[in-house]
Amino acid sequence: MRRSFGLDVGTKTIGVAISDALGFTAQPVTTIRRSSLRADLTELRRLAEHHGVEHAVVGLPLNMDGSEGPSAADARRLGDAVARTLGIPVEYWDERLTTVAANRVMIEADVSRARRRAVVDQIAASLILQGWLDARQPTAPGDEP
Repeated sequence: MRRSFGLDVGTKTIGVAISDALGFTAQPVTTIRRSSLRADLTELRRLAEHHGVEHAVVGLPLNMDGSEGPSAADARRLGDAVARTLGIPVEYWDERLTTVAANRVMIEADVSRARRRAVVDQIAASLILQGWLDARQPTAPGDEP
């Protein structure tokens, strides 16, 4: 299996996670401070080449009713630019409440507020990617409820 990026796209940052080579687990990697589309893509290209990434999953921040708003449009713009510039396939994954879930996990783990701020986007990116990976795992016979 090829390695995949998980990207949590925000207005100020992009959380980045990467899958293991077998496509079972997602690990947080870094948070990119956004400055310009060109700089964002340059850093994503560097990371993709370093980690052997051949696919990206971009979190799509849908509204609670499932509709797309301005944040989803921004995520799609970045995803489309990643596909064009890096030449890799990009898929979108519903990321509703991933940042909330990431913060909850870190609070339960007693991570300091300052440390949470520093890594929340990476954790959200890994939750996005892990959800996508889990949805693609074949189920064994008898695994159904």
